[in-house]
Formats: sequence, C-alpha cells, structure tokens
Amino acid sequence: MAFTHLHLHTEYSLLDGEIKIEDLVKRAKELNMKSVAITDHGNMFGAVNFYKALKKEGIKPIIGSEIYISKGDHNSKTPEDKEYYHLILLCKNNEGLKNLFKISTESWQNGFYYKPRVSREFLREHSEGLVALSACLSGEIQRKYLNRDLKGAREAFEFYKGIFGDDFYLEIQNHGIPEETYVKKFFMELSKNTGTKIVATNDCHYLNKEDAMIQEILMAIATGKTLQDEDRMKFDSDEFYFKSEEEMLERFEDIPEAITNTEEVAEKCNVEFEFGHYHLPNFEVPNGEDHFEYLKRVTLEGLMERYGFDGKIPEPVLERMEHELGIIKSMGFVDYFLIVQDFILFAQSRGIPVGPGRGSSVGSIVCYALGIVDMDPLKYDLYFERFLNPERVTMPDIDIDFCYERRGEVIEYVREKYGENQVAQIATFGTMQAKGAIRDVGRVLGLNYNFVDRVAKMVPFALDMTIDKALEQNPELKEFYETNEDVKKLINFSKRIEGHVRHISTHAAGVVISKNPLVEYAPLAIASDILVTQFDMTTLEELGLLKMDFLGLRTLTVIDDAIKMIEENYNREISFKDMSLTDPETIKLFRDVDTIGVFQFESPGMRNFLKELKVERFEDLIAANSLFRPGPMNSIPDFCRRKNGEEKVNYGHPILEEILKDTYGVIVFQEQVMAIVEKVGGYTLGQADNIRRAMSKKKMDVMERERPIFVDGAIKKGFSAELANGIYDDMIDFAKYAFNKSHSAVYSLDAWRTAWLKVHYPKEFFASILTSIAGDQSKMQLYVDEARKFGVTILKPSVNESNWVFKTEGDGVRFGLKGVKGLGVNTVRAIMKAREKGKFESMKEMFDRVYSIDKTALNKRSIEALIYAGAFDTLGINRRTALNTYDGVLSSLSLERKSNIEGQFSMFGGAGSAKEQTAHYEEFDDDELLAKEREVLGVYVSSHPLRQYEDVIKKVASTTRNDIFESYEDYLSNGVPMKFSRVSLAGFIKECRFTLTKKNEKMAIISFEDLTGLIEAVVFPSQYAKLQRYIRTGAKIVIRGTINYSDVREPNIIVNDIEPLSLIDKVYIRVIKGCGDTVLDTAKDFIRRNPGTSEAVFYFEETGESGVFPEAANLNATKENLESLKKILGEANVKVAE
Repeated sequence: MAFTHLHLHTEYSLLDGEIKIEDLVKRAKELNMKSVAITDHGNMFGAVNFYKALKKEGIKPIIGSEIYISKGDHNSKTPEDKEYYHLILLCKNNEGLKNLFKISTESWQNGFYYKPRVSREFLREHSEGLVALSACLSGEIQRKYLNRDLKGAREAFEFYKGIFGDDFYLEIQNHGIPEETYVKKFFMELSKNTGTKIVATNDCHYLNKEDAMIQEILMAIATGKTLQDEDRMKFDSDEFYFKSEEEMLERFEDIPEAITNTEEVAEKCNVEFEFGHYHLPNFEVPNGEDHFEYLKRVTLEGLMERYGFDGKIPEPVLERMEHELGIIKSMGFVDYFLIVQDFILFAQSRGIPVGPGRGSSVGSIVCYALGIVDMDPLKYDLYFERFLNPERVTMPDIDIDFCYERRGEVIEYVREKYGENQVAQIATFGTMQAKGAIRDVGRVLGLNYNFVDRVAKMVPFALDMTIDKALEQNPELKEFYETNEDVKKLINFSKRIEGHVRHISTHAAGVVISKNPLVEYAPLAIASDILVTQFDMTTLEELGLLKMDFLGLRTLTVIDDAIKMIEENYNREISFKDMSLTDPETIKLFRDVDTIGVFQFESPGMRNFLKELKVERFEDLIAANSLFRPGPMNSIPDFCRRKNGEEKVNYGHPILEEILKDTYGVIVFQEQVMAIVEKVGGYTLGQADNIRRAMSKKKMDVMERERPIFVDGAIKKGFSAELANGIYDDMIDFAKYAFNKSHSAVYSLDAWRTAWLKVHYPKEFFASILTSIAGDQSKMQLYVDEARKFGVTILKPSVNESNWVFKTEGDGVRFGLKGVKGLGVNTVRAIMKAREKGKFESMKEMFDRVYSIDKTALNKRSIEALIYAGAFDTLGINRRTALNTYDGVLSSLSLERKSNIEGQFSMFGGAGSAKEQTAHYEEFDDDELLAKEREVLGVYVSSHPLRQYEDVIKKVASTTRNDIFESYEDYLSNGVPMKFSRVSLAGFIKECRFTLTKKNEKMAIISFEDLTGLIEAVVFPSQYAKLQRYIRTGAKIVIRGTINYSDVREPNIIVNDIEPLSLIDKVYIRVIKGCGDTVLDTAKDFIRRNPGTSEAVFYFEETGESGVFPEAANLNATKENLESLKKILGEANVKVAE
C-alpha cells in the first residue's frame, strides 16, 4: 500500500500556504513518498518549479490546482456572485494540462470576482484529461450537504460524476473537525450506491505540525488581522500538515481503500513538461521570400550603410556576417532577429527613442546591421559567441531600452501584430524581504508600531539582505534580540516567513510572444489589471517561449527631449553622428569630473574613480563602467597607476599583451577571458564562453577538468606550464567579477551622449533632466546647483510662462509646473489652455479663464502651491497678498457667475464687473518666503537663505551636507569608509526639538540646512547647557562636531560646538599708545567668550605690528558685541570689514 498527497498548498497559494517547494522535496524523500501533488488555490504559479524539483529527486510530480467554481455564470460579478465552491483538478496527461491552463486562465481573465472562478459549463467544455476530487468542506457537494440541501448535494455529485466519470473521486479528510465525519458518512453511502471511489487527503498548508502558527501568521497578514482578533480567518485544528503514510493510515483505518485509491489516482496522472523546444512566432516576410534569404538581404543592406565604401563592404565585415548568419540559421533563430528589428523600426518610425543596445547582443554585427544596436562590434572587439553560443543552445536574449514614457506603445504594437492571445507581459512574484517581514509579523502579533519600526530599521539597507545577515552585521540588533523577549519572538517568526511569496505582480520589462495562443503553453493571470503569464521569466524561457525585455530608460527620454529643444531653439538638426567619440570638450568634462547628471557616471564613488582615472578617450569610459562594481573595484588602483604611467605593465607574453593592452594588463571584461581561453588555450570561442560561464558561476569541477587541456594548449603556443597555470588561476579570480564588455560599451555610449549634451547645450540638457526628475526633491537641489554651475539660470514658475515640463527661456530654464508639489496634470493643462487667449494680467482673470475650461482645476491646495512657488509674482501681486486675497477673488467670481446665470445686474454696472481685490499686505520676510518656496518646489529658486553668506561659508565650513551623504552612499554601495570624521558645517536651523534623557537631562535634535541640503545634528546634555543660547529655529550658525553613521542609520552630526554665522569678515582693533595690559586682556577675554566667524585682527599703534591672538581669533560680530568692544577700547578703535 502506498499513499500520495493529492491536496497540497505551497507558498504559491499566496499567504495561504507555508510550504516551500525545496523543503517539501526533502520531507517527501524522508517519508519515502513516491509521488506528490500540487494544488494551489486558484493558480498554477508554482507548477513547473514543483515539477522540476520533484523530478530531480526521483519523485513523481502530479500537477493540479484547487479551482473555484462559481454558482452561476463566471462572467457575472454582482454581490450574489461572491459565493463559490472548491474543486480539486489533477492532470492525467498533457491534454489535461492544456485544459487546466485554459480553466485557470479563464478564471483570472474573465471570472475574477474576489477569487478567480469558472462556471460549471466552462469546466464541462474543458474537462478532458483531468481527474477531479470533490475537495474540502468548501466543495459544492459537501457545502450543500452540510446546509441540509440533500437534493442539491446529490445534483452536484451527479453533475461532476457525469463530466468526469471514473475520474471523479469523493474526497474525505480528517483534521479533527466534526463536519468532516458527517461528510465521510455521506460519501461512504454515495460510494456504495454509485460505485464512485473515495480518496483520503490531508489539506496540507504547512509542512510540519509545529508550523501551524506560521500558517496562522501568514493568513493574518493576508487578511489584515492580528492574532488577537476573534473574527479572523483561521483553521480549526493544527492537523493541516504534510502527514506520513503511517499517520494517514491511522486516521483512516476504518476505510483503508481511501488510502489505496490515492495511488490509483497517482498512477493515472502522467504529465511531462517539454523543455528546450522553441515556440517562436512566425514573422511575415514580404512577398513570400525565404526567411533566411530575407534576413541576409536586409543585413547586407544595413552593412552597406554602416561600412560601405565605393559600393563595397570590406571583406572582414562580410566574413563576420557569414559566420553569424550561419550560427543564427543553424540554431533556428532567423525569425527572432526579424521580429526584434520590426518593433524597433516601428518605434523609430513613431519617434519613440530607442537605446543603442543593451547586453551581449551589442556583440553581433547582424544586430548592428539591422539597427537593433548602434555600436560597431568590430571596432570595439566584441564577440558574437558571448551573445549566441553554438555550443550552448539557449534562446538569444535581446533586451531593448525605450523611452520610459512611451514603452507601452511598442508593447501595444507587438500585441496588435501578433495577436492579443499570443502576447502577454510576464509575472514576477514579490517575496517577503527582511524589513517587510518584521513589520508584517509585528503588526500581526499586535506589537507597538514604533517598537516594530525601530527593530525593522536596524536591518541594514543592502542587496540580498536577510535577517540572519542583519544579526551578524548589526551588533545593536543582535543585543536587542538577545536581551528582549518580544524582539526574539518577533525576529524568530519573521525569519520563518522571510522569503515567502507574498503576491503576484508584473515584471517591469518582460514581454512574451508565442507562435500559437499563449494558453497552449502557459496559464495566464491578471496582475494590476494587466494580462500576465502565471509562470515567471525563467520558466517561460525553459518552456521555449520567446521572452524579451522592453525596458523603459529615463536617460533616452532626457536625450530625446534635449535634442528636440536644441532643434527648436537653433533651427538645426542634431544627430548622434554629431556627437563624435573623440570630442575634446566631452573628454574634458569627464576628465574634470563634471559628471553630475551624466548617465552611469554621476555617483560619488564613480566620480572619485574618474579623478584617479584621468579620462583621455572614450575607451576609458568602457573600462570604468566595468571596473566600478564590487569585486573588480580592487583592481582600480592598479589600473589607474598603469594607465597614468605610474607603474610598468608586465604582460608576461605577447599574446596576453595583444588581449590586455587596452586595459593595461588587468582582466576587466568577460570577452578578455574568452580571448585568453581561445588564443592561449586553443579553444573555439564557443568553448571559451562555456569555460567563462563555469568560472563566473564557480563550477570548480568544470574548471579543474578543463585546466590540463588549457595548460596543454598553452604549452603548444610557447607558454611554460607555470605561466599557463598562473594565467588560469588569474582567470578564475577575475572571471567571477569580469563584466560584459558589450553592455559596458553601449552604456558608455549613452553616457557619452548625455555628457556631450551637457557640455555643448547645457540649457537644453538641464531643462530635460529636471523634467525627468521633477517630484524627486532629493535630486532637484543637486541638479539645480549643477545647472547654476554651468551658467544656467533657473527661472521660478510662472502662470504666464511655465509649461508642464521645464523649458528653455532666454539664457535660463523656466521651472516646469510638473515640479510644483500639489499641482496635477489636469490643473496645468487647464492653465495652459486658458493661456492660449493671451497672458493673464491678474489673478482674477487667470481664475476666471481657467474655471471656464475646467471647473475642478483650481482648489485651495493648487492655488496655494502656485502662490508659494512664486507663479503669480509676474502679475504684480506679492505672495502674502495673493495668499490673503485669493479666497475673496474666488468668491467674487462665484457671485458674478451666479448673477450671470440668474440674469441679474449689479447696481455698480452689471454682471461680471466685480473688481480685483485691492487689499495689500506686506510681503513675507525672506526666510519665510524661501521656506514656503522650498516646500512646494523642493529647491530654492528665488534665492537661498544663505546666499549672502556664501563667501563666509567657504571660509568656515570644512565640508557640505552633500559631500557627507555622497561619501555615505559610497560607503553603502562599495564599502568605502567615509572620508569625514570631524566636520564644520555652516547653515541655519530649520527646525529643532528638545527632549529629555532617561536621566532627565535636556538635549536638542536639530534639522540643520546648509547650501546643499538637510542633515540632523544632535546636541547631547554634556554640550547643551553651554550651547543652548544658539539653538533656535532660523538661527544662522556654524556647527562643529563628529559624524555618526551606520549601515542602518544615515549620517548625523554629534555637535561639540556652535558659533554664530556672521557676514562681517574681519574686525580691526587698534591698540593705542598707553593702552595697558588690563584693557587688552579685557578685550581678548570678551572675544574669547563671544566666539564667531569674524576674524579679530589687532593693530598695535606703538610698534606698527598687527596679528591675531590664537586664544581670541574670532568674534561673533553682532551689533551688541561690537558696541561692547567699543566701550572697552574706544569708539574709534573698532572697525569692521565686510
């Protein structure tokens, strides 16, 4: 006798299943299970992963799903349709698998109403090749029987029996729930009377009995409940786990045939997924021409355009083309290239910006000829085999970058061309990450929000961060875990659910296109109202479906917008051919490291690298893009010293010199590893790529198997065995870090184009890039400051001049209304439409004209945002007046409209004659005006609260807030220790709050702003008493202190000292003849007790000497302090220099 679990929910039941597939396989082997089924709720998300994992371990996978049956038509979606029944479907064969695909797809595509449902009728039409089980207590027969609808229960039984015949089984369960006993008795009677067989199942939701609490937590997360909620959804026992055969026999000892029948079902079910067989869509070639011949013809046409000279294509180019086309044809990918070229040509014909390429496809001369990529693979020594390897048959992978705003148009074109049923976007599965798991579990456990938030924030921000890693890396978290029982409980539960699948969503870029309707190869679902595959990207590729990434790249939009503005402003066409890769001004921009806003080259770490690198040519950028990432960064110092002639390069052999000369003997690119294996070891390029892959994936068995072959080949080429082994070891070291040169080269091309625009057309460049980041206030200040550095004035928003986007105007850039917080696109559209009749002359006129276009366009929030942004300034009304009168203007207009409607006329002249409000208010003071401006724009435009202090700040501040945070970003991204410890910052206090320590001592937490942004500063009790007189909102000060930071905490400043910030540069003090030591000491003591930023220079009249006393070097040169100093030394003996 053998038992098979036929009712099992994995984590793909989305928070209603705790079982991870890899854990299930281990447990099934421990229990000596010969077969297991997967029946996730309403989907097949995990079916292929389940199939592969069980097959690998010699366990038979049974593919199924627990579907939802609607009470009526599944297309109906009224409150009465909320009720549904459960049914288990298992695939007997591949026909059944296709039918289950169709049932699951229909339930999502047309039947989704709270759950993905199908009707009885649809089930009947697609029942071939399926086994059905009556499911749990939520099955239709069981539900009706328990509701005492015996007639309905028998009718439901007859319906399912009529459809499935001997492939319909009555399912009984025993989780210790009384209703299961009633159902079992009824089913035994039904079985006896009808000959229908019974199967015993356990409704497996978790793997082990002790995991019941984890399932409870997952369900509470799914339903938004806490464990304390009495009405939450929960199981009635802790028996819903993966039981052994012995446990099941014990539970069903009175009906052993129910156990035996599970084996019968398992034997019926024999599904085989087909991997590696491609289902490429058919590309329609004009005039019925042979597909390969057509590809060759258009490739030759493209090569003539790219390389042609005197009507001829150079022989090496033709040889490379023949080589590539031969591989493409032999691997069956002719149509693939034609399909990609087609949708790129569509995008170009519609003016949709397309990137110059991405990834290893840049190494293909066919792609270059077809216009799929825009970089010459021969010039930059890029390998086709890195893209398409004839010795490793895998689908080509051409990812395309499009303008991020118009990517959807290309997807829609593909959908229309190949058919709605043959194109879909691709699902991705969101999993519970460390911080999110802690927050979810904390809420479910009913723990205090701030307490949970504190624990979650102790988890470092880092790629692939886990709770275990966080405990290792953050001593504070580890101590908290070990000393606080609530934290221990929170962390332990969170670790159990970490990594679990939480939800389905849409892959950011993936699109799949198939030869026949997709549902023949994979089930479909709906995610965020988009039709997606139920399988992820990797699974689809394994099933032979054509997957492409249609990526949205913001940089392309920036470049395109800038070029359009240039053409409009200067009435000349700009093309990429104008952006010569030897342009000296662009090289100088990289050499001077003016790369803020330049794609791939603006991060703090990269800018530091460029300082060392000293860029001299475009190829340096390709190397920089590859080197600047974890691992290769260790080679940066060697690379820079060798490039700059500070260290001699020893290649060891002429062949190596030929391969590594462009990177000064450092292995930087994957293509270099391939070249060494080919040219030193004597391999083909296809074999070389396979070895490179093995090295990058650290497959030691493959590497050691190939070592003697490589060494033998090297010896034949004149290498010593010692040198050959050394080279092999170096390759193993570097291969795991080496980067794809094709991708690095083409992204360097995108970088070059942005840099060229920045240096030659800064106005247009900054208008474009500011539009692209509008709303991201963290970047707005950075780019505005950079624009000013390049001589571009930023003009404040204006209702008469601003558009939605930023635009050039004169020598500056007009702030776009897209960047004003509180304004929506409909409001701006109405303003721009109203402006077509001419510029507004008053606020009232603007309100009136906008209202006539869209009555909902203006409201309190949008009007005040426009006021604070300065958008009404050009109408001759100051901001405080506008703020205090706009409501009256609106009321006046409302009254006029009402009068017009009623046909009434005012005694003062008739409808519509209400005058503009005439009240006038004094403007906000500068600090308040600028604070409000920054609030809505994210940046100061009119001026800056510290603008008049800039020269003083340069002298007294050792660094800026931006420099500190850039160094911190470098630390987080690349592990580079922060270069600051003790700092001086000059700025003003934006906000301050005071608090008491546990010892009841007062301290202050300051939000401090300098010319570049905000940083937190902390004044502890030890310094507070001494410094409290300087701590007030708006105070302009210099703070000195130490930087405090960690992996989980942004930098702040622990304040040691504060001085007032003064505009007075120097205070000159004349010590007259006869002035005694007492007076001098009194003056020095006064300066010492009132420190500031103004240098105190003493001039001794008697000797003619002048200088500064170290103990009294700087004075807080307030009016009061200067008056006090004059009283000590005499009115005529104290002078200031500003």
